[in-house]
Amino acid sequence: MPINLARIDDRLIHGQVITTWVKNHDIEQVLIINDKVAGDKVQQSVLTMSAPPELKVQVFGVQHFIEILKKTEIKRRTMLLFTNSVDVNTLVEGGVKIDKLNVGGMRMQEGRKSLSRAVAVTPQEEQAFKALIARNIPVEIQMVPKDPIVDLQTLI
Repeated sequence: MPINLARIDDRLIHGQVITTWVKNHDIEQVLIINDKVAGDKVQQSVLTMSAPPELKVQVFGVQHFIEILKKTEIKRRTMLLFTNSVDVNTLVEGGVKIDKLNVGGMRMQEGRKSLSRAVAVTPQEEQAFKALIARNIPVEIQMVPKDPIVDLQTLI
């Protein structure tokens, strides 16, 4: 199953994702895993239009994606894109194998605490990160590939 990159970025598809991460990992498709986006046809349309035509973009709800992967193998070089760690942890608990998690932006909002300049979490998201780390999944904060990697475990 060629999941080449699993990344959290609450902005989803934007210039940084397209110009750096997709190119650096030779990604053929981006699969956005998020229940809210899966239920919002307008946001889905905006996201697919913001990607270059050669990049396939699909959106799935979390449980729906777990069910799909039980029956279907991913054959393209793939980036899984999430908005939060809770969805990632749910996927992993559902049997999806992720070797490493890259964390870009999780913006500061009310009810969140800052872990780094670009990452702020709710208590539930912090617990999800701890659960992923407990499963020996490296969780790395890195906005763009040329930035130094920060091990999220050192911040929790």
